[in-house]
Amino acid sequence: MASPKHIHFIGICGTAMGSTAVALRALGHTISGSDAQVYPPMSDVLRGAGITLSEGYGPQNLPATADVYVVGNAISRGNAELEAVLEQKLPYVSMAELLKQEVIQGKRSFVVSGTHGKTTTTTMLAWIFEQAGKNPGFMIGGVPENFTSGARFTNSDIFIIEGDEYDTAYFDKRSKFLHYLPECAIVNNIEFDHADIFENLDAILLSFQRMLNTVPRNGLVLINGDDPNCLTLRAKCPAPLKTVGLGPTCDFRIKLTGSTPESTAFEINGAAFAVPMMGEFNVRNAAMCVCAARFGGLTDEQIREGLSTFRGIRRRQQERGTAHGITVIDDFGHHPTAIRETLRGLRQRYNGRRLWALFEPRSNTSRRNVLQNELIEALTEADGSVIAAVANPEKVAADQRLDTAKVALAVTSRGKPCWFEANTDAIVSRLKNETRTGDVIVVFSNGGFDGIHDKLLQTL
Repeated sequence: MASPKHIHFIGICGTAMGSTAVALRALGHTISGSDAQVYPPMSDVLRGAGITLSEGYGPQNLPATADVYVVGNAISRGNAELEAVLEQKLPYVSMAELLKQEVIQGKRSFVVSGTHGKTTTTTMLAWIFEQAGKNPGFMIGGVPENFTSGARFTNSDIFIIEGDEYDTAYFDKRSKFLHYLPECAIVNNIEFDHADIFENLDAILLSFQRMLNTVPRNGLVLINGDDPNCLTLRAKCPAPLKTVGLGPTCDFRIKLTGSTPESTAFEINGAAFAVPMMGEFNVRNAAMCVCAARFGGLTDEQIREGLSTFRGIRRRQQERGTAHGITVIDDFGHHPTAIRETLRGLRQRYNGRRLWALFEPRSNTSRRNVLQNELIEALTEADGSVIAAVANPEKVAADQRLDTAKVALAVTSRGKPCWFEANTDAIVSRLKNETRTGDVIVVFSNGGFDGIHDKLLQTL
């Protein structure tokens, strides 16, 4: 932005909205905002940045002098503050459109998309450019360990952003990533997800195809060459496209060359790299970063330096503590593929130890039975598992709802004990009785899960 503006955010306490607000405040803009969910840590972060914060929604929150009003993705018609914006004919935009107009335009935009691995890959790529001295701008949908915040806007010509396929705002049902002007687009993988807004896989593929249609002819598209859904995008892609994967026909072929409990070594067309993470899934993320960073002008040596010092993301295979020799891990995974791949990666880190999976069906997709069979397969990767009650079950029709008891029975029938427990206390009691010293418990949830991590550590 050429000159300071006053920007007001409706729904400011969301992870992406809050991070954007703080990053814009750091550039000298006046920021205000409101939310119904005003509590730490985001409320402390916002107020610490000098942002005026109102609790609850209403016309009284709207500053008369604001240049633009940003309407968050969670805001819908009937919201008192939004209704006042419409009635007063105030200028409003979505957060994605604000980023496009005020932050991304004119820069080399690297957009990281896909059903899984977006946050890790975006952060890893940003850190590689950071270590190379490029001072990149970025927007990450998580809390990166290498940076002090999830967003930063700089004068660098490099901007790296997590490209979410979820819809943009109540008035713009297109995927967010359609606003991000990619010069380089990464597509990690594509599966059915977000059952609340996409009718089927074809609808998701169409949205990804539309994103690739925005990549210029002097840009680059990198897709997972081992993913059949990704490969369907090739035929109609107007920009240069390269495949990255383990398969023999991939343009950039990955070869796994070694592993330790702390890292995984690999090659891309013979060039050696290593990433301080576990599992094939994270190697695929790293390989995408290598190819994108090369396109951005970095040398392999600069890329190796960035990979070697990458520290990951909070809530991605994050150790929360150990009690009585039992380690509790926090992970954001809520799609069966993410659960499966995380468990496989943790086998590498905790080789020889019993692995327990604790899953809360909380996301709009995981509460439904559309991927029930895939969830059963994923949980069999653990030595034992516990499945919690479906969160907010009233929001899903009974015939579409995940059958937790059926999942537990099916996993158990495959020789891997699994229990359904109706509440947090019952889960903690179950795991206290079933686990022993040396075990590892992985908690899968995209929410707070009633503070179960600390409850487990205290009880164990």
